[in-house]
Amino acid sequence: MIIVDILICLVLLAAGVGAMLQRNLVASSVLVGVVSLMVSILFLRIGAPDVAMTEAAIGAGLSTVIFLIAVRRTEEEEQ
Repeated sequence: MIIVDILICLVLLAAGVGAMLQRNLVASSVLVGVVSLMVSILFLRIGAPDVAMTEAAIGAGLSTVIFLIAVRRTEEEEQ
């Protein structure tokens, strides 16, 4: 079981660093969504399903969609 936690933390770390270093805003927004999804999985593994469900819905779902809409609208205005 600890191997699964280590793998989740490694994906979390890689996605976080990738989101910071990414030059493409769409890819960065998706990686931020992956970070939120991994955090929600960790919350679920430590026994906090209510926090995990909230993090998945708001952090991974709604925030990612809002970021993607904002990126699309700013790209349209630049052109």
